[in-house]
Amino acid sequence: MGRRKKIVEQCERLMDNPEQIRNIAIAAHVDHGKTTLTDNLLAGAGMISDDTAGEQLAMDTEEDEQERGITIDAANVSMTHEYEDTDHLINLIDTPGHVDFGGDVTRAMRAVDGALVVVDAVEGAMPQTETVVRQALREGVKPALFINKVDRLISELQEGPEEMQKRLLSVINEVNELIRGMTEEMDDIDDWTVSVEDGTVGFGSALYKWGVSMPSMQRTGMDFGDIMELERNDKRQELHERTPLSDVVLDMVCEHFPNPVDAQPRRIPRIWRGDADSELADTMRLVDEDGDVVLMVTDIGIDPHAGEIAAGRVFSGTIEKGQNLYVSGTAGTNRVQSVGIYMGGEREEVDSVPAGNIAAVTGLKDAIAGSTVSSVEMTPFESIDHISEPVITKSIEAKNMDDLPKLIETLRQVSKEDPTISIEINEDTGEHLISGQGELHLEVQTQRIERNQGIPVTTGEPIVVYREQPTQSSREVEGVSPNRHNKFYITLEPLSEEIVELIQLGDVSMDMPEQERREALQEAGMDKDTSQEVENIHGTNILIDDTKGIQHLNETMELVNEGLEEALDDGPLAAEPVQGALLRLHDARLHEDAIHRGPAQVIPAVRDAVHRALIDAEVRLLEPIQDVRIDVPSEHMGAASGEVQGRRGRVDDMYQEGDLMVVEGIAPVEEMIGFSSDIRSATEGRASWNTENAGFRVMADNLQPEIINEIRERKGMKLELPESIDYF
Repeated sequence: MGRRKKIVEQCERLMDNPEQIRNIAIAAHVDHGKTTLTDNLLAGAGMISDDTAGEQLAMDTEEDEQERGITIDAANVSMTHEYEDTDHLINLIDTPGHVDFGGDVTRAMRAVDGALVVVDAVEGAMPQTETVVRQALREGVKPALFINKVDRLISELQEGPEEMQKRLLSVINEVNELIRGMTEEMDDIDDWTVSVEDGTVGFGSALYKWGVSMPSMQRTGMDFGDIMELERNDKRQELHERTPLSDVVLDMVCEHFPNPVDAQPRRIPRIWRGDADSELADTMRLVDEDGDVVLMVTDIGIDPHAGEIAAGRVFSGTIEKGQNLYVSGTAGTNRVQSVGIYMGGEREEVDSVPAGNIAAVTGLKDAIAGSTVSSVEMTPFESIDHISEPVITKSIEAKNMDDLPKLIETLRQVSKEDPTISIEINEDTGEHLISGQGELHLEVQTQRIERNQGIPVTTGEPIVVYREQPTQSSREVEGVSPNRHNKFYITLEPLSEEIVELIQLGDVSMDMPEQERREALQEAGMDKDTSQEVENIHGTNILIDDTKGIQHLNETMELVNEGLEEALDDGPLAAEPVQGALLRLHDARLHEDAIHRGPAQVIPAVRDAVHRALIDAEVRLLEPIQDVRIDVPSEHMGAASGEVQGRRGRVDDMYQEGDLMVVEGIAPVEEMIGFSSDIRSATEGRASWNTENAGFRVMADNLQPEIINEIRERKGMKLELPESIDYF
């Protein structure tokens, strides 16, 4: 216990010096070695024993993570490292690489200022590498590169020094192209590309615990020739002792990643839309520990003893026990029960945590991942954008009716912890729907419910989530209320892809100042008059109020919005969500008497008008699609591309990379269910593949009626479509 206590004391001492703090995330494609690397760093900092590092996977604390050998939850850890005679406090978040858990990566990036991107030397930059680099740069987080598994180039591929250099340079160039492409339009970022000379690139092997960079070679006098010789002669222990990986990486972190004082002035304007001249903005930019408390919650975890733990970045002020803090979007305040910092996977309670640190707080019962928590009421931080929406759904029910209340409670908890999962609870039927990013995502969550809560559940077949979208402009349609006294006149046109994307990324919303919203919409090509009359944005749909001086409309508008939202949540084809519609309210006739224009009249009238307009605009079903990449030996290439084509997919590209062929294409999510077992048998288990959600596309007309019928039947709707839908 003595050593651990010492480490905690060191951390507490350093917490108050933001210049000596580094908040970083480790991010990479699945299986490129992040978690093994984190183990090395912990061992180097004296947190776990040197011998088990790499096998222990200290950050994969959950049983299912150990079993599957992948990271599912982002894990926090703090350690200290001495660099140039100064102690530094490093708060690190190990993030998952599997595409189904991308939400964790985005949330982790919000809490940190630097991202160490790990790339496998043999595989090079992969689709998920690109995604994590993009997630980091969008949050204003500075990247550095570590090329892992270099031992495989030496021992497996038997490459000589020149070939190796060429290969490593090409990996660096790939990553720099990504960084350049994504930062050229960002005014607040200078050149963030990485290079060996600057010391922002490291190489090594997390498994064998050695690493090297330009500064470390100068320090230890070891060059690539020495390394190859030791590696070839199996002197790996000596290699680890002479140039330990943890020193190389932690030095790089201390030297090249910004501390909170450098980073916050740049990051605050990116993630916060409040008044830039306010006192609060100043204290956040200055990382002022005496200012008002501001904490951005990036993760919610459960501790069997302490209950919910909110982890997040303290941007200003000092959090301590007993404070009453506001949680954005909820009324009243929550009282802080305890504050702590992470040590390895453990939480250590401390008296207070000042600005610039990553804190673990209990007692914030209203907080969810993404909440802004503060001692004064304030404009919350930008919501954390999850670019991917849920695309697959399963029904889940408790095997024993007695477990039902507990299951509902657990499902609510799951959606609090993981915002990329959505839950629909049907109290009447006892059947609940859980939607997520992919089959693995849902499988893991259901397993956890059974294992952690002890509730036996049955899950249905996976169901794919569709969308409905108008394909042309509609005529003006009329919606009439049940009592015939209220009428609404609406037209509808499809929104441009550009505007839909702005809404999805959170760059246009009803929460932002009107002026900013207008400018953003005009830049994306909306005409000036339209952009001034935005009344509501629901999902990726916009309502424009084009009416002039209609009596009583103001007090009825809330009901109009309610009717609109109801109609858009359940489209006319199969009650799936509508996307990409621009609706204009041109005129309305309202009854004089408020009693005759209540919810029971207005909501059905608006709903009716919206559905008619959608049908007139030839609304069609969209299905979610995935990018597919398969790496396979050339003799199995035909079988692999056949698997994609046989699933209504298309193959866009085939090329050789190393000794493997790569097949790239896209395919509908619905057809990709069960893909893993089929591709294994088709290629004798020699293919590795990757899928990434790629949004929605219009489904072929000849398939529309059949799929619409299937969905309507599943939802218990009547099977005949309205007569006006005759365009398939």
